[in-house]
This record gives sequence, structure tokens and C-alpha cells, in this order.
Amino acid sequence: MKKVIFAMALTLSSALLFAQVNSKTKPTVQLVRNATLLIDYAGKKILVDPMLSPKGTIDSWAGIQKNPTVELTMPIENIVKNVDLVIVTHTHEDHFDKPASSNLNKSVELIIQPADKEFFKKEGFTNATVVEDKKVWNGITINRVEGKHGSGTVLEMMGKTSGFVLQAKNQPTIYIVGDTIWNDDIKNDIKKFKPDYIIVNSGGARIKGFEDIPIIMNEMQTMALIAASGKAKVIAVHMDALDHCFTTRAILKKKATDLKIGKHKLIIPEDGEKLTLSV
Repeated sequence: MKKVIFAMALTLSSALLFAQVNSKTKPTVQLVRNATLLIDYAGKKILVDPMLSPKGTIDSWAGIQKNPTVELTMPIENIVKNVDLVIVTHTHEDHFDKPASSNLNKSVELIIQPADKEFFKKEGFTNATVVEDKKVWNGITINRVEGKHGSGTVLEMMGKTSGFVLQAKNQPTIYIVGDTIWNDDIKNDIKKFKPDYIIVNSGGARIKGFEDIPIIMNEMQTMALIAASGKAKVIAVHMDALDHCFTTRAILKKKATDLKIGKHKLIIPEDGEKLTLSV
């Protein structure tokens, strides 16, 4: 009898251990706040666009209130702990701020766009890799794509931004669109990479003096992206955290409901929410 109980216990223990190991290998995306993401991908912890400032410590960008407008949902030490790689789409303060620079280890590996090389050198980071086209890092292919952070004069003012596409064996392809408006380049990137997931900044941000020109996708542009997204599930972020973002989660959800776009296609996570991705 004791042998039977021991065998059953061993089997149960092995099953639990297997489940735990399996769960850890599943890719996940966690929205920290705004466009800051923690991605568990191919066994690596990847931090994207860290904005770690406390609520109300950055000047207003729309004359409404100081930024960020909400607090972080987790301690900074938990965000930066054991990070294997940091990806920065561009260095505007809502994507890489002073607390990010001071809390990250200066030797952490970074993936950056060419336009930001000198910025990170001045910040003292010693392991920043400029990606022109693509780089293979620990079995993960990281492709850089161009963004358009507005149009016309506003685009010139906002400067260069990038998106990144992650690909790895037995992992879903993830397209991190970055700060950009909807344009044909994104449509072509979707056709080229055929992503399983598209992470889009949908806050409809605008700048003072140019209120009619979005600098990232709003609800209508997000719907256009969804229409062109193919098989991909779309994860919408960059909302409800900055005073110059006028597309809220509620507005985006209503637009999706009106167009009969379900949660199976458009996912709108809350701050701190972790999503498990299908492989």
C-alpha cells in the first residue's frame, strides 16, 4: 500500500513539475503601463520601452495634467529584475525616461534604432546594439521596421521611430509596431512577416498646436490595421496613461463593438495584465 501511495505521489509530483516547466516556457506579454511591456519569449525576459516615472512627475503634453496620469502597477525592481534584453523603439520620454536609465544596469543588452546611438552612449549604456535591418540574438531574430510618428511638419518634429518584429523557432511571431500612424509600410510589414500577434500603440496621441494630426494610431486607424492584420491577433496598448492620448480603452472598445470586432481579434489589456500567447 505504501508503495502504491508513493508511486501515486511521485506521478502527481512529476505531473505538477511538468506543468510548471511547461507554463514557464509559454510566451507571454505583460502590459506594465502605457507602451512598457514585459515579454517572456523563447525563454528570455525582454523589456520594451520602459517608462518608469511615478505618477505626475513629467510635465503635461496637452495642458491637462502632469504625466504619467496613473501609477505603475508593480515595483520598479520587479520590472527590471533579471531582464535579459531591453528594446527601445525611440527615446521620447514616454518610452524611455530618466528612472529607466537610472534603474537599469548600464551593461544590460539593448536593441535600439540608429537614430538613438548617441543618446544611449551619453546615458552610459555599454552594451547597446544598433539594428539597421535585423539581428539574431540568442536564437531570436529581431527585425527593425520604420515608423511614421505623425505626418507632414509634425513627422519632422517628432523624429525617427521604429517597430520591431520578433521571430524564433516554436514561438509566435510578434510585431511591436511602436509609435506610428497607420500607413502602407505597416500593411507591407504585415504581409512580409505574417505575424501571429501585433502590438499596436492605439492612444491617438496629439501635440499642442497640431490637434488635428495624430502622432500614433487612434481608434479609426487601429480598425484599419485590424482590417489588414490577416491571421494576427491585435493587442492594443499606449492608452489611459498620458494626458495627450485621446483614444481611451473605452473609446476603442466601443468602436470595436460597433464594427463587430470581438475579443478573439482585438485584445485590450489593463495595466499589469499578463497575456499568454498561443504558439
